Amino acid sequence: MKAYVVNQWLKGPDDLVLSTNVPEPEPKKGEVQIEVKAIGLNFFDTLMIQGRYQIKPPFPFVPGGELAGIVKKSTVPEYKAGDRVFGSGFAFAEVITAEASKILPMPKNFSFEEAAGLFITWPTSYAALVLRAQLKAGEYCLVHAAAGGVGIAAVQIAKALGAKVIATAGSAEKLEIAKKYGADYAINYRDKDWVEQVKKVTNGHGADVIYDPVGLIEQSTKAVAWNGRILVVGFAKGTFEKLPTNRILLKNISIVGVHWGAYTKNEPERIPEVWKGLFDLFESGRVKPALYEKIYTLATIPQGLNAINNRETYAKAVATVGGHDSKI
Repeated sequence: MKAYVVNQWLKGPDDLVLSTNVPEPEPKKGEVQIEVKAIGLNFFDTLMIQGRYQIKPPFPFVPGGELAGIVKKSTVPEYKAGDRVFGSGFAFAEVITAEASKILPMPKNFSFEEAAGLFITWPTSYAALVLRAQLKAGEYCLVHAAAGGVGIAAVQIAKALGAKVIATAGSAEKLEIAKKYGADYAINYRDKDWVEQVKKVTNGHGADVIYDPVGLIEQSTKAVAWNGRILVVGFAKGTFEKLPTNRILLKNISIVGVHWGAYTKNEPERIPEVWKGLFDLFESGRVKPALYEKIYTLATIPQGLNAINNRETYAKAVATVGGHDSKI
């Protein structure tokens, strides 16, 4: 089969080489074998092949993190051959194995491409807004990098929860994408007065919840409302901030971390609750995965990763694998 195999840490996506004679992995007990139909691409895929990610698999390994496909073989009663599934696994291959606990049945009426980017992105945003920030209908929710993978999910979830959504992004094109998917207001965070713009659209109130996957916490403390909650989702800027703790006290605000991946170890009982909430939204049609306009292939995954790293993409970048009837 075809697969990317990493035998040493790489400089970047351009060093990835697609091998054509990799043996298909056989599922161990508790695993399923999946014929991959689509792959979700993420910024952390590049960190993984560089040895800069918190997960450092032993060499040789197949990189990648998200996928959708069809079960070929199963060692567990929950899944059988032919089931359409999505989930997490080392995905940059035509056939992979994955732990049964890390896959789920695909939502009804979703294409493989739409399902491929669900497993990490959407529960991160849902857990942030619902479990951690306890976002309420009528509140102002500001989403930074609102056209990105987790951002566009956060925009839709916040809107479905009844919030008034303020999107920020770094270009007019990305702001239009955020508005297309439900944002009520759109502000360019490259504008020096973006904080003042937030205060203006909220009539001086500020944002009740701020969702930050970028690293704009310090500035966000100026834009947050009394009793506001600022969600630390990620650090796309690549730096860790020092915060003015006096502002946290004076505005009575909370700085709240979100580490969805650690729920498996620390609060596994919350995971089904999050997925139930998401499936209700998926199957009601109130939210829909947003995909980047260019769909990559297994062979062009390095191009897709470079596009993500260069901030050329919006929403979720995915790659299609093999021939199948796509609904896109």
